[in-house]
Amino acid sequence: MREFHQNFRHDASQSGGEHTFYIVDRAFAQGYNSLMVGRKHEIEELNKLYNSGKAELVAIYGRRRIGKTYLVDETFKNKITFRHAGLSPVEADNMKGSILKKQLEHFYFSLQLQGMPKSHRPDSWFEAFFMLEKLLESKDNGERQVIFLDELPWMDTPQSGFITAFEGFWNTWACHRSNLMVVVCGSANSWILDKLINNHGGLYNRVTYEIKLSPFTLGECREFFDSINVVISDYDITQSYMILGGVPFYLGYFERGISLAQTIDKLFFQTNAKLKDEYNRLFESGFSNPEFMKNLIKFLSKRNAGYTRKEIVEGLSLADGGYLSKSLKALIASDFIIEYIPFGLGKREIHYKLVDPFCKFCLKFVNDKNSLDEAFWQQNVTSSSINSWRGFAFENVCFNHIDQIKAALGISGVVTTHSAWSKRPDEKDDDGAQIDLIISRKDNVVNMCEIKFYSSDYTVNKAYHSTLVERQKLLSTLIPKKSVVHGTLITTFNLTYNEYSGDFVKVINLEDLFKN
Repeated sequence: MREFHQNFRHDASQSGGEHTFYIVDRAFAQGYNSLMVGRKHEIEELNKLYNSGKAELVAIYGRRRIGKTYLVDETFKNKITFRHAGLSPVEADNMKGSILKKQLEHFYFSLQLQGMPKSHRPDSWFEAFFMLEKLLESKDNGERQVIFLDELPWMDTPQSGFITAFEGFWNTWACHRSNLMVVVCGSANSWILDKLINNHGGLYNRVTYEIKLSPFTLGECREFFDSINVVISDYDITQSYMILGGVPFYLGYFERGISLAQTIDKLFFQTNAKLKDEYNRLFESGFSNPEFMKNLIKFLSKRNAGYTRKEIVEGLSLADGGYLSKSLKALIASDFIIEYIPFGLGKREIHYKLVDPFCKFCLKFVNDKNSLDEAFWQQNVTSSSINSWRGFAFENVCFNHIDQIKAALGISGVVTTHSAWSKRPDEKDDDGAQIDLIISRKDNVVNMCEIKFYSSDYTVNKAYHSTLVERQKLLSTLIPKKSVVHGTLITTFNLTYNEYSGDFVKVINLEDLFKN
């Protein structure tokens, strides 16, 4: 199964806008089967809603290239009564005429393509939705009608009255039709959250179900590569995740017989590289304030542990108000950042940490580096700088796979909190301490996790043993007396048995992280 991108015009078989599909291309010619990878829970929920017997308004959101359109297309194949996708405001700005006029014209063509008799073009969104109501009534045979409005935020252009008209469409007409299911999608997560899911006006509490579509896990990445017949080791799949973050569209660029290093050069460093400008497009398509968001992300990338809100305000000279709150929430909803409380600190010390691998990789190796060699990754793949980066990047992979780590520990049902932790030096002879990941559990155990990305089995030497002993002693003084510390190693392969291997009560490896 391979993902590709194509733009359709209104004279094509699909409505306009940007659509993402997974198909079998070269693999199909060789006889492989096209199967959906992952999204089992989302498909199950959408099918339940389809068969609910009542009006449904479903909002699906997630970052650009994550597969929202594909999910709807595959789940409701041959069941969609009407579909439309908003025009990209970036592209619409380059066309003549007002953006509103172009969006309405685009919607009118979709209506015509899908059965509406030729008429005049609507002058407002109120009229456009009235035309949609008449079309749906003419097609109504009592069976379920699915209306798919893709890239809905793009339709809400300035002073267009779109959200008010959509509110009228749903509250006055659609919600009273038990056979109607309206599915809306969008990459502009802040719009979906503010205007639909958390709307305090006429659409308050109207969304009947919401789906946040997140990147693939490591296990799902493996399934994806298997489905397109790309032979790649779990070790290299993990490295691909460090760079591409499990985004299906990006994984679709991998080809049979091409190494990971060759693929990364092709995607980022060669002339006309496929993803060289994707970083900017990611923010331009997903946020109304792309430059602000990029500045925020760039600032957060400077410290692996992240920053407090106060530090963000001071570091970027920002006003500490609702605008920053909405921006942080939108980045969290897009899986770009997480908020967490470092071990031993209170709620006032919430940190915001950048965890999106794609953003981290672009900021370190791609952005503002125009003079790099076209074979940069192949030439530097064993360099000390990239080896150092792998260590931090693997920590990030682990933060994105806490569920798999908890399952490997046998504590999936236990309430936990997790965070990184560091102690600054207090005195001249105090080197401080840093622990990659601490999992604090309600069953009176604290897992002190050391994270090591290694090309072979990991060996604890005498010096590292002493470091681990000191860290465990220090951590033991900070936890309740009823709790104990379990040394835990998260690594790529296994732990070499020697006189110091007993420092770790549990070893978690890639085999554990790849389990779904």
